[in-house]
Amino acid sequence: MKVTPTAIPEVLIIEPKVFGDARGFFYESFNGKAFDEAVGRHVEFVQDNHSRSVKGVLRGLHYQVQQPQGKLVRAVRGSVFDVAVDIRRSSPTFAKWVGVELTEENHKQLWVPAGFAHAFLVLSESADFLYKTTEYYAPAHERCIAWNDADVGIEWPKIGVAPLLSAKDQAGVSLKQAEIFD
Repeated sequence: MKVTPTAIPEVLIIEPKVFGDARGFFYESFNGKAFDEAVGRHVEFVQDNHSRSVKGVLRGLHYQVQQPQGKLVRAVRGSVFDVAVDIRRSSPTFAKWVGVELTEENHKQLWVPAGFAHAFLVLSESADFLYKTTEYYAPAHERCIAWNDADVGIEWPKIGVAPLLSAKDQAGVSLKQAEIFD
């Protein structure tokens, strides 16, 4: 697999080696040993999630203040613009974000370590989004930063429709108001 650091070095783009011919394709979507080598430490995943969303759905910016989750994310159908925001106050990249288009064609994955808020916007008519997490979902500890917070300044792709948000995401707070990591 090919591993590319982003502008925030801990956030990695992971591209598996894809073997394809007229019959279709094969690739190893996850290999624990290779992944641990890529991130420089052992990472244990405890939960796999699958989300299906229609065009314009924006989910996030989500994180957990206790039991923070690292996430390995990918789109297996359709395309999404995936974003990670550093919300570790002591980090040199605090409040910075990176965004990557993940598609069923490019097979890219994004490693979003614990300490980051995460979101994605569906660009295609619909998308199936898979992600592995390093901690279990803990609703009592989940928080949400507003997707359009000016202090973060994410440059979302223009898709011709207003983002479709859940009630939870509509209630997202600014980074200044958010409970975040030291």
